[in-house]
Amino acid sequence: MLEDILSIDFTPFVLSFKLAFITTLILFVVSLPLAWWLSQTASKTKPFIEALTALPIVLPPSVLGFYILVALSKNSPIGAFFERVFNIDLVFSFGGLVVASCFYSLPFMVQPLQSGFESLNKNMLEASYISGKGVIETILKVAIPNIKPSLLTALIVTFAHTVGEFGVVLMVGGSIPGETKVASVAIYEMVEMMDYKSAHIYSAIMVFISFLTLLGVYLFNRKIKKIGF
Repeated sequence: MLEDILSIDFTPFVLSFKLAFITTLILFVVSLPLAWWLSQTASKTKPFIEALTALPIVLPPSVLGFYILVALSKNSPIGAFFERVFNIDLVFSFGGLVVASCFYSLPFMVQPLQSGFESLNKNMLEASYISGKGVIETILKVAIPNIKPSLLTALIVTFAHTVGEFGVVLMVGGSIPGETKVASVAIYEMVEMMDYKSAHIYSAIMVFISFLTLLGVYLFNRKIKKIGF
C-alpha cells in the first residue's frame, strides 16, 4: 500500500494546495473589510450584500462555473481586458482557477469573520475609538485579536473548501496536467477510466487531509474556550 502511495503523481495535490493558499490569502484581504462592514452597518442594503455573498453556498457549482467561464472568456469585456493589457488568458489557466475559487469560497471566509465581529463587546470597540484609535487600528489591534476562533475557522475552512472544489474548477480550468488538473479533477478522471485503485488512494488522502484540518479547528477552538479567549 505504501509503495502504491509513493508511486502516484502528487502534482494535482501540489496544484490544489497552491490554489487553496493563494485563494485563502486573497479572500482574507478582501473579506476582512467586507465582514467588518457587514457586522457594523445598519444599512438597508446589508441583506442584499449578505445574500450575494452567500449565493455560492446554494448555487450549483456548474451554474457558477458557467457564468465565471463566460465572464472570463475572450468575448467578454473582462477577459478581453486581461488579454489586451496583461496578455493573460484566464480561461483554462491557473489564474482563472484563482478567480473562480475566490468567488466560490467567498462565503466561507466572510461569514465566520462577520460572526466573530458581531460577537465583540460593543463597549470595547467604543473604548478603542474614544482612546483615539481609528477604524483600521481598531480592527487590527482590538477586533482581530479577540476573534481568534472565528479567524482560524475562516482561514482553515476556506483553505479546505478550496482544496475540495470540483465543479467550478472543472468548468473554468478544465484538466490541463501541471496547470489546472487539481486533485478533485484527477479523481474524477480516474473514476471515468475505471482506475478505482488510484481513485481510492487519492480519495483516501483527501479524506485524511480534510479530517485533520477540521480536527485542528475544533481542538484549537476548544483550547481557546478553556483559557478564556
